[in-house]
Amino acid sequence: MYIKEKYVVGVDFGSDSVRAAVVAASDGSVAGSGVAFYPRWKEGLYQHPERNIFRQHPLDYLESFEKCVKEALSCLSQEARACVVGIGVDTTGSTPVPVNREGVPLALTEGFETCENAMFHLWKDHSAAREAEEIDRAFSGGSTDYGKYQGRYSAEWFWAKILHTVRTDGRVREAAYTWVEHCDWMVGSLCGNTRPEEIYHSACAAGHKALWHSEWNGLPSGEILETIDPYLVLVRERYGQAPRPAVALAGHLTKAWAEMLGLPRGICVAGSSFDAHAGAVGAGIREKTIVCTLGTSAVDMLVEKAESLQGKDIRRFGGLAEHSILPGYVGIETGQAAFGDIFGWFKRVLLWPVEQTGRFLDEETYHRLCQEMDDVMLAELQRQAGELREDMFPIALDWFNGRRYPDTDDSRRAVIGGLTLGAQAPCIFRALVFGAVCGLKRIVDGFETAQLAIEKVVAVGGISKKSAYVMQMMADVLGKKIEILDADQTCALGAAIYAAVAAGVHKDVQQALAHMAAKCIDEFEPDETKTEFYQKQYKEYLRLAQLADAWEMQ
Repeated sequence: MYIKEKYVVGVDFGSDSVRAAVVAASDGSVAGSGVAFYPRWKEGLYQHPERNIFRQHPLDYLESFEKCVKEALSCLSQEARACVVGIGVDTTGSTPVPVNREGVPLALTEGFETCENAMFHLWKDHSAAREAEEIDRAFSGGSTDYGKYQGRYSAEWFWAKILHTVRTDGRVREAAYTWVEHCDWMVGSLCGNTRPEEIYHSACAAGHKALWHSEWNGLPSGEILETIDPYLVLVRERYGQAPRPAVALAGHLTKAWAEMLGLPRGICVAGSSFDAHAGAVGAGIREKTIVCTLGTSAVDMLVEKAESLQGKDIRRFGGLAEHSILPGYVGIETGQAAFGDIFGWFKRVLLWPVEQTGRFLDEETYHRLCQEMDDVMLAELQRQAGELREDMFPIALDWFNGRRYPDTDDSRRAVIGGLTLGAQAPCIFRALVFGAVCGLKRIVDGFETAQLAIEKVVAVGGISKKSAYVMQMMADVLGKKIEILDADQTCALGAAIYAAVAAGVHKDVQQALAHMAAKCIDEFEPDETKTEFYQKQYKEYLRLAQLADAWEMQ
């Protein structure tokens, strides 16, 4: 008997755009894909990099979600669309928003339409640095050490962003019934119920950012939150359901969404996760494997059984959360606050003189010149950097957006040391790449020192496919083979895998991974001679980091 293929939709909300993939549940092949950039964000609205403020309007998410899912489904026949059985989403995080009693973001209510504090606070918003320090002192200074599984509390995380906003904006404090994460709100929107007391909560968002843990039976206590600000107690009391893994069946697609997207009504809606967590699943994560998602930032994921972590304190190097990434495991999230952003910054610096030529050239010539330079800049930097001698080797620290791990500190800043008048652009670019890779090595070394075995390194994200130069240096510095996968959108694939389990197509996530996870298409083997040389330079990186820390403490 012929059995029709079943399809699932995975949707990945990134920092600049949202991507969708229609995936065959039998083998993980992509039947259709779509991408939509957030229109308001693309215009530069609601973001102030000079003040570390990055906000996104809810309509950007809703409009772009509809557009990219429709695009992904456009190549499917009506018969094939009828075989779509589930949808899953992932988002950036922590990206919370203030909501009213019905769970509607304040920016979608009268009087708050253009209020930035009423919008989603994007993960990389660091405006709550002072509040993060205050929260860290409170969470680590009482009878319960709420930081024992995450380390130092970050300005990127849930409680800090809430505290900063309600202290600086009285209108939002008065109007906001509570706050919810983007990943939870999107699931609630698809299911037609965003009421805070009833909404689904993601295990990874709750555990990694709001510090939910079974050891203290949920969120940090009301008593400790009261010492920080009574408003936080209200958020705790109104949190609602306990978090669940991303493979949970959160609900079913509403009639309105089904008609808008051209999907069957009532298909399964899976729980949610953060983007890198879903990307790790799309990459087929398993024990003793680190999946490095290399984008604007770097997020690295591992999974371990709880018993393997007993007695190990790894908070300096990564955060732990129960049932994040894979149900039944402890998910370990670590990474660097800037990775690809570093190279993008350097390119913009080098292009500045070109951009100034607009005053002297006609518009057509100017735009053609800018585009040509933009197209070749990074490729040429990598080519020439690969040909450099090793006798002049500046060292860069990768803390351009603060330091995520080890020893989380949002106030840290980048440093480039060892420059001479002979240092040209390719030499500085090599220093930036080396510094970014050394940031990863420092994390990997920390895990291995704590006796967490890492036998496989898998790289996903745009850089993994676009830059053989960066990947080879990563292999050489780590002294480990790097695997590159065939999926262009591992995060969307991971969200689809979650959906396949939630819809019952596969009995559990292990079975789904066996059928649907991305496959290896390329490998970068370490060059032992370069590994030995880079090890010496890595010691200089560590020395520079120590000097920078000492200088900051003065």
